[in-house]
Amino acid sequence: MVGNDITRGKVLLAEPFMLDPNFKRTAVLLCEHDEEGSVGFILNKPIGMTVDELVEGFPEFDSEVCIGGPVQPDTIHYIHNVGDLLEGSTRIIDNIYWGGDFDKLKFLISQELIKPHNIRFFVGYSGWSEGQLSDEMGYGSWLVADMDANYLFKARAELLWSQVMYNKGNAYTIIAQMPDTISWN
Repeated sequence: MVGNDITRGKVLLAEPFMLDPNFKRTAVLLCEHDEEGSVGFILNKPIGMTVDELVEGFPEFDSEVCIGGPVQPDTIHYIHNVGDLLEGSTRIIDNIYWGGDFDKLKFLISQELIKPHNIRFFVGYSGWSEGQLSDEMGYGSWLVADMDANYLFKARAELLWSQVMYNKGNAYTIIAQMPDTISWN
């Protein structure tokens, strides 16, 4: 069963005490969610490399690359805001698109029609099989937040989990300010 508040274009926030090292304090953009499963990308785990360092023959491009998730870590994915300029893109929400023709992407970058502020690259992805994400929601592993294109294209990745949590308001503003580790001295 697909949960009502889990939809394409939402952000999944790992609950503050999640121990899974793949998802601890992550913000995941959900790009696909239906009866067959879910696909998303971790937005806040930069790897400190550019895409041209990872992909042979890619034009030099000073872009941030993040770990998208633990599934297929030998693949590259991208989310951008250039819409139909990149054929084959899938619209996630307004101003956020997933994928598109890779050769055309390289051409548009080489012609400087796509700039680093227009696109984010991901190594691997986060995936859930049928019903798995709904089950994890039932266990309280994730919180759902609204996505804003600024999270992807303007926010600092290392601050994103706290920023999205804070923007949820109410008690979440306190959770957002909690340190990553708590000392009981």
